[in-house]
Amino acid sequence: MRRGAVGLAGAATALVLLAGYAGLDVADAVPGPLTTTPPPTAEPLPTAPAAAAPDEAPAPVLAPPGTAAPVPGTTALQERLAPLLADPALGPAPSAVVSDALTGEVLLSLAADAPRTPASVTKLLTAAAALHVLGPGSRAATTVVRGTSPDEVVLVAGGDVLLSAGTGDPGAVAGRAGLADLAAATADALREAGTGTVAVRLDDALFSGPAVSPAWGAGDVAAGYVAPVAPLAVDEGRLVPGQDAPRAADPALEAARTFARLLAEQGVAVAPADVDGGVARAAADSGAPVLARVESATTAEQVELVLTESDNTLAEVLGRRVALATGRPGTFEDAGAAVAAAVADLGVDVTGVQLQGVSGLGRGTRLPARVLTDLLVLATSDERPELSALLSGLPVAGVTGTLAERYRGESAAAAGVVRAKTGTLTGVSSLAGYVRDADGRVLAFAVLSDAVPAGASWGARRAEDALAAALAACGCS
Repeated sequence: MRRGAVGLAGAATALVLLAGYAGLDVADAVPGPLTTTPPPTAEPLPTAPAAAAPDEAPAPVLAPPGTAAPVPGTTALQERLAPLLADPALGPAPSAVVSDALTGEVLLSLAADAPRTPASVTKLLTAAAALHVLGPGSRAATTVVRGTSPDEVVLVAGGDVLLSAGTGDPGAVAGRAGLADLAAATADALREAGTGTVAVRLDDALFSGPAVSPAWGAGDVAAGYVAPVAPLAVDEGRLVPGQDAPRAADPALEAARTFARLLAEQGVAVAPADVDGGVARAAADSGAPVLARVESATTAEQVELVLTESDNTLAEVLGRRVALATGRPGTFEDAGAAVAAAVADLGVDVTGVQLQGVSGLGRGTRLPARVLTDLLVLATSDERPELSALLSGLPVAGVTGTLAERYRGESAAAAGVVRAKTGTLTGVSSLAGYVRDADGRVLAFAVLSDAVPAGASWGARRAEDALAAALAACGCS
């Protein structure tokens, strides 16, 4: 898939519809299958009745916020939304916040400070932290360096799990860097140095701790909802192109084996054990000469991918990179702590935030709806241009990502004027993002439901979409 780079001219321009993805994330496309309690492959829940796609794409979503459009009146807004928030499909205790995106004025507040299990809307925090700490233009590098002996090279993992097994595509996010390019450059450097035979080693010590979180469901990896977290992978560990499952049990080692094979195809004699898959792990010397290097897409582009497709694996990798950049170890726990700290550093009150990993897969994750809307309001501010990709990465209702198949039927009028992150776990449904109301005012909203009745997940999604559609239709000034 191809994505353009994110412009940093300010959040106002980022609110305009950009070229987006059309893929759906397994975790959020159908409520129910993604669960942190085994088995992970629950029977799919009913989907909405099929509706014909519009002949033309909706008009650009969310024009830049300005002061001309009136702010909705709180009483009128609350009266309109109260019946929707009382929908039984949302469970007995949903929480919701609606704020003016320009001023931050809270227009509706329902259990705003109560921590809830948020599912994948957690990725909004991860995205903001990555943009703030790593920087929108930063990239992850994969390098090959000289080993401790002249006949040894070390493949050094730098945090890119979107590598292509072939040549890289400079216009892509997934597959921007290619192992075939890395192997070709390594072979050229070895030939120039007069080295004809090498052993391939792997240094993937960038991250620490377990690669699979105990907070995930027992079958989440096997079902392809997420890969074991590693600092190096080809296509996030997918073993069959275009299919989320199966995933490599050791993505970094699998990538190293692919690199060794590609190096051999370049005419370099590689130790037979390495070609057969027996790549050994070895730490690279800090001052070892670099033979070859490839770089990932920018952090901003990766954030867009995380949000649009609700990519669990990439979210966890970005979280660990944030942890390392702030002096913490690269573990699940430290990623959660680092992301929360980074959001706090942006000026958002993170009271009540508890992150169990940073993708939303951990059912122990808790956060208040207020944190989401506060962050969304902040992201529209020209004071935080680094957060631009957080806005441009959000799925567009009825058009892209995890909202591509939503906002049909009764909510169709809101297609193209809602931009939001979805979240789905068994018993959990959430939606947070922006909407332009009938008067032209841009509003930030969040609704979290973590006590959705059994069998009501589709109904919860429909209720959330109805709420966002009501905001879009509201001329409540």
